[in-house]
Amino acid sequence: MHFHDDALFPENQDKLVITVAPYGPEWEVADFPEDLPLTMDEHVQQAVDCFEAGATVLHIHVRELDGKGSKRLSKFNELLGRLREAVPEMILQVGGSISFAPEGDGADAKWLSDDTRHMLAELDPKPDQVTIAINTSQMNITELMTPQDVAGTSLARPELVATYREMTVPAGPEWVEEHLRRLQAAGIQPHFQLSSIPQLETVERLIRRGVYTGPLNVTWVAIGGGFDGPNPYNMMNFVQRVPDGACLTLETLMRSVLPVNAMAIAMGLHTRCGNEDNLWAPRGGAKITSAEQVRQLVRVANELGREVATAKEARDIYRIGETYADADETLARLGYAPNRTPGQTGFTQHV
Repeated sequence: MHFHDDALFPENQDKLVITVAPYGPEWEVADFPEDLPLTMDEHVQQAVDCFEAGATVLHIHVRELDGKGSKRLSKFNELLGRLREAVPEMILQVGGSISFAPEGDGADAKWLSDDTRHMLAELDPKPDQVTIAINTSQMNITELMTPQDVAGTSLARPELVATYREMTVPAGPEWVEEHLRRLQAAGIQPHFQLSSIPQLETVERLIRRGVYTGPLNVTWVAIGGGFDGPNPYNMMNFVQRVPDGACLTLETLMRSVLPVNAMAIAMGLHTRCGNEDNLWAPRGGAKITSAEQVRQLVRVANELGREVATAKEARDIYRIGETYADADETLARLGYAPNRTPGQTGFTQHV
């Protein structure tokens, strides 16, 4: 992304899109019963509270009544139907992992099978977005967590830490291409969850080959343990490589969430918060709800003079519903240099 001299002036920035992830599939309800929903009514109320606080994108997981993350797509259909009535303007974004939480004591924390995740393209009512991972990688969500982060929670249990430490994200080339084909055929926009520049380069190659032809909404996921960590040098290297026509959100975990989001707001990028990413207020020791985290970001944005997007404006910024004809149009719309034509030498350049 290119920053002009006036790029940090709020009047030259898109309005802020706030994504909230308020369903915390890695936590047990007892870890934060005031904020982690259990019943379907509580799931819906979380969305309403976060929307009223200022969030316009809802990252969705579902919990069963036994407290475990749901693997049943029927539960997602039920929640999506309820959400379309309760928060009709919100962008509904289903988490592509479905739920990575262990299914029972002694079970592994793992993503579901390729075939099961493909079924997200058949959800009814369909979501606006499904998140998609690129390139199989380690996903050790415990690596950056401090003893203070997990004190008094289920993640203080050694057996649970052990299973999350060994978790991997299955996202090989064949699965990715098929998943993109199914999502696009269903009219669902993929939201790319990327943890490093090599994954961004893979997305660019998919675009150059015409496998994906649409807007590029990316979240940089800096959670360590096989992903980038929330190091500003990692962040700025990634930001620099994202094309100007993309929409970039920054995501990290625990008490790094607020400072990384503050940088995103200042730079004209977009933010993500919620109990899936963090439970703690800035100085630790006190928990903070998902809706409170949203209000916190709204206050930071107001202090910096950056307006928060309405739901309609967020849809326009994300280009929900847009598709492009081919690789050439996609490259041009996103701000990538065009593909090399036969016989062309030297560097390709924008027209």
